[in-house]
Amino acid sequence: MIKVGIIGATGYTGVELLRLLAPRKDVELKVVTSREMQGKAVSSHFPNLRGHVDLEFSAPDTNDLEACDFVFYATPHTVAMNTAAELLEKGVRVIDLSADFRIKDVALWEKWYKTPHTSPELVEMAVYGLPEVNREAIRDAQLIAVPGCYPTAVQLGMLPLLENGLVDSTRLIADAKSGVSGAGRKAVEDYLLCEATESIRAYGVAGHRHHPEICQGLANAAGEKVGLTFIPHLTPMVRGILATLYAPVRTGISVTIEQLQSIFDDRYAKEPFVDVLAQGELPATRDVKGSNKCTISVTYSAETDTVVVLAAEDNLVKGASGQAIQNLNIMCGIDETSGLETIALLP
Repeated sequence: MIKVGIIGATGYTGVELLRLLAPRKDVELKVVTSREMQGKAVSSHFPNLRGHVDLEFSAPDTNDLEACDFVFYATPHTVAMNTAAELLEKGVRVIDLSADFRIKDVALWEKWYKTPHTSPELVEMAVYGLPEVNREAIRDAQLIAVPGCYPTAVQLGMLPLLENGLVDSTRLIADAKSGVSGAGRKAVEDYLLCEATESIRAYGVAGHRHHPEICQGLANAAGEKVGLTFIPHLTPMVRGILATLYAPVRTGISVTIEQLQSIFDDRYAKEPFVDVLAQGELPATRDVKGSNKCTISVTYSAETDTVVVLAAEDNLVKGASGQAIQNLNIMCGIDETSGLETIALLP
């Protein structure tokens, strides 16, 4: 039995972890923490979990966390970096859904997150939890940095092109749209129904905190520094990310759509949660809602000599909690798809 704890389980990624883990027969939910909700039944805060989770929220500093095999951090940035070391010293394996350990350049992380990093030594040991890239390193990891939602979609869409040296890595563009849940469960005017509905708007145009994380992953794939224009947008839906990615073909190289399709098919042929669509089919957020799938299509504009890739995922599942559980499965040496076989919701 895999003993699991969740720190900070009152947000969207926390309840998504609970939704996906609670039905499993091989997982025991030992402790679920929330400082504000301490002593209250988890099911009273999340009625969808009635009959599935019979726990009360505990204080985050409870010793019960040390009895867990794995602890998930579903917390805001800067929480895990201050407390994860204590759990790791006790032999607990940590899966962090925040950005605390994603960026290997600590000074760069401090620049974007505007605070000193208190555990740079943990950044060095952390494994970036994108299974399609780091599966082998994930198996034995003690600390996992789960990728962000935008970085997951953008990297999965761009990787085959960069790994094969087909595109100019200095002129990449990622135009990505996200549902409102990507901003978290908080009372902010911009995310109120009357503000967000029937409208779409860009944000983070001058710079978004996922930008350096994306560039880090793409540079690793390309073997060289990349230039990326990344513009996120807020869309009037609850879940989902659709990323439209543009990559000019490298000078001196010619490509065909048949070649590109074959490269993507081959790259993800054995990946259980990446679905490369046939030519003429395009991904949509509704097709992955509630699932751990990322669906991808590749097209080619001969007129501009540009490869266009579209990638869709559920930002709370493959973009967060589902991917975290995918890492858990790999670390436990069990079927990677365990507990993640959920079929997307339609409509």
